[in-house]
Amino acid sequence: MAINEEVRPERTKQRRGLGAGLPGRPNLRSWLASFSAEHGGHDHKRRRKIATYVGACFSLGIAALAIFVLIHTLAHINPGQLRAAFNATENSQIFAALGLTALSFLALTGYDGVALLQLRQKVPYSTTALASFTSYAICFTLGFPLITAGTVRFWIYSQAGVSPAKIASLTIIAGVTYWLGMALILGIGLIFRAEMISQLDHLDPHLNMLIGAGVIGALIAYLIWVSIEHRWTRIQGLKLELPGFKLTLAQIVLSVIDLCAAAGVLYALLPTPRGIDFFTFAAVYVFACALGIASYAPGGIGVFEATMLKVLPVPSQEGLLASLLLFRIIYYLIPFILAFALLGANEGGRRWSDLREAMRRATADKETE
Repeated sequence: MAINEEVRPERTKQRRGLGAGLPGRPNLRSWLASFSAEHGGHDHKRRRKIATYVGACFSLGIAALAIFVLIHTLAHINPGQLRAAFNATENSQIFAALGLTALSFLALTGYDGVALLQLRQKVPYSTTALASFTSYAICFTLGFPLITAGTVRFWIYSQAGVSPAKIASLTIIAGVTYWLGMALILGIGLIFRAEMISQLDHLDPHLNMLIGAGVIGALIAYLIWVSIEHRWTRIQGLKLELPGFKLTLAQIVLSVIDLCAAAGVLYALLPTPRGIDFFTFAAVYVFACALGIASYAPGGIGVFEATMLKVLPVPSQEGLLASLLLFRIIYYLIPFILAFALLGANEGGRRWSDLREAMRRATADKETE
């Protein structure tokens, strides 16, 4: 999705004002301005306002239902059995979950790699990996990915000379990558595991199969559409070139690897016997993630757990709850803490380099005197 900026006279002064400060380096205000819509009349604003209200009501409905299910489930949890379930988790399960977490975040670095290829930006992989890992680890826990992940990316990529508009474009491309893989897994799950998904959406299994076929058909049509010629779209005031067939296919593969690895983290932690195959579990996992995203709850917390507790067949609810808590610790909390440590180390190293350079220059100036 390469970007083609349209510079209007009335916005030129504004951009110069936002760019004031450090010459040659973008700042946070100019990056945030990259997301703002550039036009829209009264009708457009009214439609957006209505859509915002409808979306908010839908999100609140999902969150309220999830809280009701979660409270109802937790009321029957035995604390002693919950502790026993924690103690019953084997070390091999923990190590498997840690390894799959690493695989998931490794695939996530590919999101940024594909986006940089599309934007024709050359950035060292070490910088890409740092920006990707830290941005996702933080936004997975805090939510609001456009702001949290985008701000972390701005902080890191701006040091590599990437413009605010390109960083905004990269954030959008990475989000599209995630949804492409999610659409594929959801579509396949709706077709081949319609009965299980019916327990979640309360739709007839045949209708779920039709919806799944429609999702897969739309995904195939999109692949064909972007393969024929260069396509452009406008998102949040940015004119973006859509990736072609190869890069879109790479987006889907990376997203499927990421989502399956993330699902594998929780699957590895489930109490045995599991009573569900991985393919069915992955479909339920992605559906629960989609509900969590729709609820706007940070990390889908509460909504994700309620969905899993309601649907998954397990020997005990205490065992499943213990697995869910361990999943939050391994996949969310540990990367979140590590991300802040890496950001602190990166900033400390950068400032130390600046200090050493300043000291070197001061020494050189004294010697010339």
